[in-house]
Amino acid sequence: MSNEVDFFFSQPNSERLDKFLVSCLSELTRTHIQGLIKNGYVMVNNLTILKAGYSLEKGASIHVTLPLPKPSNLQAENIPIEIVFEDDNMLVVNKPAGMVVHPSAGHQSSTLINALLAHTPFLSQQMSKVRPGIVHRLDKDTSGLILIAKNEKSQVFLQEQFSSRKVEKYYFTLVDSKPKTPVGRIEAPIYRDPSNRKKMTIAPGNKGRIAITEYSTVESFTHHTLLRVKILTGRTHQIRVHLASMHCPVVGDRVYGHKNPSLPISRQFLHAYQIKIQIPGNSQIQNFIAPLPEDLKFVLQRLNSKFLLEGGL
Repeated sequence: MSNEVDFFFSQPNSERLDKFLVSCLSELTRTHIQGLIKNGYVMVNNLTILKAGYSLEKGASIHVTLPLPKPSNLQAENIPIEIVFEDDNMLVVNKPAGMVVHPSAGHQSSTLINALLAHTPFLSQQMSKVRPGIVHRLDKDTSGLILIAKNEKSQVFLQEQFSSRKVEKYYFTLVDSKPKTPVGRIEAPIYRDPSNRKKMTIAPGNKGRIAITEYSTVESFTHHTLLRVKILTGRTHQIRVHLASMHCPVVGDRVYGHKNPSLPISRQFLHAYQIKIQIPGNSQIQNFIAPLPEDLKFVLQRLNSKFLLEGGL
């Protein structure tokens, strides 16, 4: 199955085929269009053209065959989700703790993607059929803001901002003990633990991928510290690994912290509460916020948090 569209080139000056099609098919990226050309899906004046740089002349007729994405096995599931923002290009969702972002081994259903497909079938499937629309991820037991793209161009636009470190992404976390300094920056590469493939760890020497985490103290308690964390890179388990390396593991983190949590909590105290990013079709930086969920507020209440009482969260 496919979708076929036709265009007419009426400009007086010649232009590259791929560049012209980008202006016509705004929902597709130039890379995708170049792939269509290379694979024989584009004809000019009834001739198949395989070169993206082919020069169009005035009067040329262009025929494009758009193959429809192969259906995936993903099923829509009627699971309630909290949508913070939505337009034609993307969604911002406040993911609850305990929900996996996309299907994977051991988690074939009840994921955020399954829930979103019941809300809207329009998620970008160009990057991955099993992870449609995914721009970035959150751990299963981390709550908070996550961005989802509805089309390929938006997905690339958003991901490029993460890659170029233009996104400001902040978390609240409660840790055991107290950092040596109230404000700090951790620059330590991370890689998969060779002795336990389910864990990440600080990489020795030149191994691993660069990871940068900044933190500042929001409130100090007798045996715990509430931190505001900003990540400049998005490595797997980055915050949890970096804070544990300072001997300040995230409260409730049974993987990198204490097997028996120091406070009554059923998951790690980590919440992605703020994202500042430019969204498709808007030149202004947008600021999205998700308040601290009730289970984490309950923990702070037990500590008589002044910051919580003053409405800081």
